[in-house]
Amino acid sequence: MTVADDPYAASVPWRVTGLLADADLTAADVHVARRLGAIGGDDDERVLLAAALAVQALRAGSVCVVLDETSVPQPDGWHDAIRRSPLVADGPDGPADRPLRWVDGRLYLDRYWRDEQTVREAMHDRLARTAAADPVALTSAVDRLYPSATDAAQREALRTAATSHLMVLTGGPGTGKTTTVARLVAALQAAAGPGLRVALAAPTGKAAARLQESVNAEVALLGPADVDAVGSLRATTLHRLLGWRPGTTTRFRHDRLRRLPHDVVVVDESSMVSLPLMARLVEALRPTARLVLVGDPDQLASVEAGAVLGDLVAALPRGVVRLTQAHRYGPALGALAEAIRLGDAETAVALLRSGDAHRSWVEPAAERLSPQDVAGLRADVEAGADALVAAARAGDAPAALRALGSHRLLLAHREGPFGVAHWAATAESWIGTGAGQWPLGRPLLVTQNDRASGLYNGDTGVVVADGTGGVAVAFGEPDDPRLVRPYRLPAVQPVHAMTVHRGQGSQFARVTLLLPPATSPLLSRELLYTAVTRAREHVRVIGTEDAIRAAIERPVRRASGLREAR
Repeated sequence: MTVADDPYAASVPWRVTGLLADADLTAADVHVARRLGAIGGDDDERVLLAAALAVQALRAGSVCVVLDETSVPQPDGWHDAIRRSPLVADGPDGPADRPLRWVDGRLYLDRYWRDEQTVREAMHDRLARTAAADPVALTSAVDRLYPSATDAAQREALRTAATSHLMVLTGGPGTGKTTTVARLVAALQAAAGPGLRVALAAPTGKAAARLQESVNAEVALLGPADVDAVGSLRATTLHRLLGWRPGTTTRFRHDRLRRLPHDVVVVDESSMVSLPLMARLVEALRPTARLVLVGDPDQLASVEAGAVLGDLVAALPRGVVRLTQAHRYGPALGALAEAIRLGDAETAVALLRSGDAHRSWVEPAAERLSPQDVAGLRADVEAGADALVAAARAGDAPAALRALGSHRLLLAHREGPFGVAHWAATAESWIGTGAGQWPLGRPLLVTQNDRASGLYNGDTGVVVADGTGGVAVAFGEPDDPRLVRPYRLPAVQPVHAMTVHRGQGSQFARVTLLLPPATSPLLSRELLYTAVTRAREHVRVIGTEDAIRAAIERPVRRASGLREAR
């Protein structure tokens, strides 16, 4: 039973009448609106309804609510009542002590409007100023690091990063963003002066570890002079870069009064950075520092408020460089990903229906999946498990990690008949649970950050024999595995399946995407694109044509003023 089916669910508001009762709001939305009204001395139902909708929009990832675009019937005099309310600051120059702010038909919780203004002003200020760089040294570095004229976008990225205080480097998975970052740092060391203090950061520990490993591997391939100039780079989470402060999760040690010491800050997986966190970052940067944002604006955005990278790519007049040549996968998967990205449902469906060695589509005949519908999925799960167990018994950590990346089942939901919990249990029933507390070959997912062990939420590993009669868990890349004893592990769980959100930033040889019905609110173009681009060799989609079309035709549109003209 869903919340919508259960009138007694905790999230369903009760003792609510009038306008608030007519809108599809949760108990939390209503409670916050009423509390604001009580504190500010305004009991006008029109204002409380608007406040509740602003809270609801924030929970859904938007920064504000555009009232004229909501589905609720508009009360008479709605806009005027809001603008007159003692709860609302009317316009960008309105009072600073109001909890809500009304700007150009958008209603914000005031702190989010302020964060939006912080980011907007910082980005435009950075673009307006030219960064100092030796033109001769820059030209020499660009020609040395990207000698081929076919690398025009990469060459442009190096020039833009050297001459601007802001660059946004975008592109789909496997387009060489990490390679470009490594060479970009080398070019900056040559053009802006040696000894630049460079910070690499990402939203999550997993992404930071992957960034550090990938960038240093690319730096090692450069010439001796560039390797010496760049040195060994370290990456960290944005939270750790800014510095934790006891007693708060929204303020950091580095801020507008205590700036970061770095000359260059590179942020990978920027699509996952929320508006408040981006605001805290730009506040903490020195005016002369260069900021490089790296990411794919077409992937799923932050689980928190805002779609900052997508807004910036749409709004900035310059400073955006897009890489387009995909190296992770071939043209078959590339064509499918591009059709989804462009919202071309006809082409995407035709490509899936044609099928080939790199893409396949299983269209269920009924809402309940039959054994035949999941036969291919089961074969991949069982083959992966056999390879995992064989490598684990042999104590071959590299082979076990390669087997771990051979296939992954991705889903939109966590719960329900199309959720991770159900299908993880189904996959385990196919392969068996193994013997003991730590069965050999069991794939594991870390679910919390742990500084002591160096493991982060989202890391995956596999239980392997240690050669002395015990077991360890192998993490990292096959070429450089890291063994961790079970007693040192943070919280973990078996990972026979995961959500698309959880899989973001990862890649697998084969991917199976199991879609929910077309009515699922989680289906979106970004979810489908993110899932498809996790595959290097083959993607299998299990779902109806209606579900595929619904996803492609439903791009996520988070309400925001960041992409609007100044």
